[in-house]
Amino acid sequence: MSIFGALDTSVSGLQAQSSAFTNISDNIANSQTIGYKGVNTHFTNYLVQSTASNNGPDSVVANPEYTNTVEGTITQSSNPLSLAINGNGYFNVSLPGPTTTTAGKTTQTFDAQQYYTRAGDFTLNSSGYLVNGAGAYLDGWSVNPTTGTVNTSSLAPIQVSQGASPPVPTSNVTLSATLPTTPSSTPVTTQVDVYDSLGNMQPLNLSWSPVTGSANTWTLNVSSPNATPSTVGSATMAFNTNGTLSSITAGTGTTPAAAGQLQISPSYNGSAQPITLDFGAPGSTAGLTQYAGTSLNLQGVSQNGSPSGAFSNLSIDTQGNITANYTNGFSKQIAQIPLASFASPDALQNKSGQIETATQASGAATINAVGGSGGALVTGSVENSNVDIATQFTDLINAQQAYTANTKVVTAAQQILTTTVNMVQ
Repeated sequence: MSIFGALDTSVSGLQAQSSAFTNISDNIANSQTIGYKGVNTHFTNYLVQSTASNNGPDSVVANPEYTNTVEGTITQSSNPLSLAINGNGYFNVSLPGPTTTTAGKTTQTFDAQQYYTRAGDFTLNSSGYLVNGAGAYLDGWSVNPTTGTVNTSSLAPIQVSQGASPPVPTSNVTLSATLPTTPSSTPVTTQVDVYDSLGNMQPLNLSWSPVTGSANTWTLNVSSPNATPSTVGSATMAFNTNGTLSSITAGTGTTPAAAGQLQISPSYNGSAQPITLDFGAPGSTAGLTQYAGTSLNLQGVSQNGSPSGAFSNLSIDTQGNITANYTNGFSKQIAQIPLASFASPDALQNKSGQIETATQASGAATINAVGGSGGALVTGSVENSNVDIATQFTDLINAQQAYTANTKVVTAAQQILTTTVNMVQ
């Protein structure tokens, strides 16, 4: 190998170590970046020509070695919307495009390219999107608000409507109580609060009176002072000798197909509101019973109505279900987060902002629900950078020494060439 070959080889060494310096500096700079994956450097020699009698000039090439499959440490975050993945999966994300305004309404558009990230430091922005610290928008599956069915056929940026939750009129009341076996002549009463279609609380007064001459039999009258008319239902209720409910015979109002229930229809705000009063199955000790005593013992009342409520917050569970919560206690699932996985994740194309895109070498993304091939979801946590600072400092010293050694080869070759040139002077 000639002096010029030595120069070429040492220059390639300088270039290779320069590439290593770049990767090391990137790693150190991003050692505290959420979801960052370090890039190591491995070196490959490149031999132009070599025989048994002639060793041709050699050179070295630096190649990046990605560590996408090496997980960073997962740490707890004070942000409840932060997410980390325990496994090899990725969050599906979109990058924002320009906004458009039509009829005074501004709409966010998005890049058609699908991106992937491990950076799960998501927060809710002013437009209701879940966005991480690098500006990537979290994609998910939509949920039908009526049926609760998850649409797994397409992904879209998750947007949360922060408007008020409309009132839910009460349609079912479940009551658990014990009537006395030796009542006084005064009816025993209790009040149940329900909600009308406008979200106003309306009282239902339930009054039981023993039927004279008929043991274990009561007459129930249901009234509501704000209904028109105020009397909204009545029934005769018989009990078995063991204290369990035997039957309900409707007076005003109708008994639905299910025994142990009475259906009433009070008229609030000019329209009838069907409400089912559920006293428990006949023969069951749960619900309405009759035992020894002289007064009504109310164990519990529940109803399914609610007033209107303002948006309160979002919650995300370990299955990736995103739920909107409101001040009236109402909650509804609005989306589900799936995870993407790849056959060769180290072959993903790295982009700015801790995001990647699929390549032919990585294979297309496989999208599954949490718990599948993408791994498990850790809520209220983030995945830190997988960079080990101590290792980077060691690599930095080694690269510096190798770079310096190559400069000495260049200097020595230059001195030899200078000596050769001076020979002919």
